[in-house]
Amino acid sequence: MTPPATARQTLVREEADALAYARHGDPFKVLGPQETPEGRVIRAFLPGAESVDILRRKDRVRLGTLAKSTSEGLFEGPIADRSPYLLQIAWPGAIQETEDPYSFEPRLGDLDLHLFNEGRHFEMAQALGANPAMVDGVTGVTFAVWAPNASRVAVVGDFNAWDTRRHPMRLRYPSGVWEIFVPRLGAGAHYKFDIVGRNGERLPQKADPVAQQSEKPPHTASIVPSPEPLVWSDADWMSSRAKRHAPDAAISIYEVHLGSWMQLDGGLSWDSVAEKLIPYVVDMGFTHLELLPITEHPFGGSWGYQPLGMFAPTARFGSPDGFARFVDRLHAAGIGLILDWVPAHFPTDSHGLARFDGTALYENLDPREGFHRDWNTFIYNFGRREVQGFLIASALYWLEHFHIDALRVDAVASMLYRDYSRPANDWVPNIHGGRENLEAVGFLQHLNAVVTERCPGAMVIAEESTAWPGVTQPVSNRGLGFSYKWNMGWMHDSLQYIEHDPIHRAWHHDEITFGLLYAFSERFILPISHDEVVHGKGSLLAKMPGDRWQKFANLRAYLGFMWTHPGKKLLFMGCEIAQEREWNHDSQIDWHLLGDPAHAGIQRLLRDLNRLYRAEPALHERDTEPSGFRWIVGDDRANSVFCYLRSGGNDAAPVLVVCNMTPTPHHNYRVGVPHHGAWKEIANTDSQFYGGSNMGNQGVVQSSQQPAHGEQQSIELTLPPLSTIMLRAET
Repeated sequence: MTPPATARQTLVREEADALAYARHGDPFKVLGPQETPEGRVIRAFLPGAESVDILRRKDRVRLGTLAKSTSEGLFEGPIADRSPYLLQIAWPGAIQETEDPYSFEPRLGDLDLHLFNEGRHFEMAQALGANPAMVDGVTGVTFAVWAPNASRVAVVGDFNAWDTRRHPMRLRYPSGVWEIFVPRLGAGAHYKFDIVGRNGERLPQKADPVAQQSEKPPHTASIVPSPEPLVWSDADWMSSRAKRHAPDAAISIYEVHLGSWMQLDGGLSWDSVAEKLIPYVVDMGFTHLELLPITEHPFGGSWGYQPLGMFAPTARFGSPDGFARFVDRLHAAGIGLILDWVPAHFPTDSHGLARFDGTALYENLDPREGFHRDWNTFIYNFGRREVQGFLIASALYWLEHFHIDALRVDAVASMLYRDYSRPANDWVPNIHGGRENLEAVGFLQHLNAVVTERCPGAMVIAEESTAWPGVTQPVSNRGLGFSYKWNMGWMHDSLQYIEHDPIHRAWHHDEITFGLLYAFSERFILPISHDEVVHGKGSLLAKMPGDRWQKFANLRAYLGFMWTHPGKKLLFMGCEIAQEREWNHDSQIDWHLLGDPAHAGIQRLLRDLNRLYRAEPALHERDTEPSGFRWIVGDDRANSVFCYLRSGGNDAAPVLVVCNMTPTPHHNYRVGVPHHGAWKEIANTDSQFYGGSNMGNQGVVQSSQQPAHGEQQSIELTLPPLSTIMLRAET
């Protein structure tokens, strides 16, 4: 091939060198069609190209040739025709035809940029990141990223051989957003952003904060998503969701770490997991599945709690389309999906959000406000509107784009308190001198208000471990606006109680009764989560005292107590089969234990408890109302017996619950009841079907006109050892 002619370079040397060394901060000023004193000139910077011809787009008529200037890779030449054009590029061994990225006008409108800077662009994934588009009849991908303190940003990827010189972007001042349209690019392309800081320092290449798809770790590139809309068949589910999530609904949640639930032949994928997990959740009677975070995260050992891809389902299990199919199949089976979502902090990985444009952009610069020493993570700057908007847009993306039914917000307490897990000299008071993080409070209220407005029936659940008031009160009533709150106090006290040897439980009676003093101050979920069966805490079964028989009996009694206590239910995987070892994220549940009748009995009990919980209105309709619970016997410390009445709506039969938390059975134990007649024993955790001794009340007991516990009638019961029994009024 004849070498191209050398043209007189019309760019000043400094600008040409800035292009050559990948440091030019305003490429649209010098590349593409430009008006010069000598007339219209087209410039292209294509390092490694041998020649460049200009073709008219509509008919491919050759309009001219760009001559190679004295700078390596810079081509330019006068082109009088102002028609849309193509670049015909001769590379060594190949010819490429493409539109010129620097011939297109800006893609983002002023409203997009304004809403972004105000923290109110709630369709951020459609504006920033990578989005396939058609511009002036040309297909390609629009890239946009927020980096207000950068002096230059370029998109690099497999489409330009990761050459930092090829696609520098346009800064949209004063928004701080950089953008470019790359023609003839489509879904599946891998990319990152190459950023030069304000002082000229080149940063580690960054994954896209708003990427909708990412490479499978340990690889870290972002991937251009498919432009095809997701296909849904869950309209009936979505329209009925609000009723399923109401305070009077039965909500029973199975919490799962997907990578360690079950190892499957051929590996884990959204489709293969759906084949096994969804029927299991249905068979066990749970109403919801909760997944530990599946937002993309670099380190699997964080279980997803150190995410960087706040808009991307992890590639560990396949594509975003596969995840959508998984959600759709859950809804078809009548199961809701809750995702753990982490807006409190993010990891320090250099390809992520940390010092994204060379400055503390997403995080606070002051480590007393911006760094968690416990977790070695950065804390989001909740006072920055763009950061608030980024997080709220992420929440809405999962709820709206993927039809997720609820987000469980992780580590809310760490967000609410400036001195969370900090010594006295390592935190900064708020403007009033207090410890409350007012910016985080404002963010959470904003989040919940927007979700309430835009996502009917969706839940936002707080993992909040303190006594912060009004967590589930509406924002309009100065609350935080969450739908439900994990009852960490109940979890701590009840587990501490059940770990005591029964002979000592008389001295710890209040650990069970205390929770009822505040049980109706919030809308609660009772959580036995992954956090309680890891890091040396042992499995749920291992917490139980006594010999093998007593351990299983204790566990059955505890689960019966939990499923009859006010509050929605959450149980971590493995607990339903009485896993003996604590959870290890690198191995699956010990499913072989189900060959042991004792373990199979626990699973059978959980299945029946879920069935009863849903079938008996008294066990769920008034979960959040004091009228739904009444102590009958709350002071029998000597025998460690607890007896309470659960009530539903006007037409619901009340259910009497009696827990005997010692291995000593009690005969002729008299309990006052509010209704005369028959009381049917509808559950007994000591049943032989669950591995118990099969002691009970022969199915039904009749009341007598003998007053007890403030009631005009009473029943005499046999209380099996280490058991919970339930009786329903039949009149």
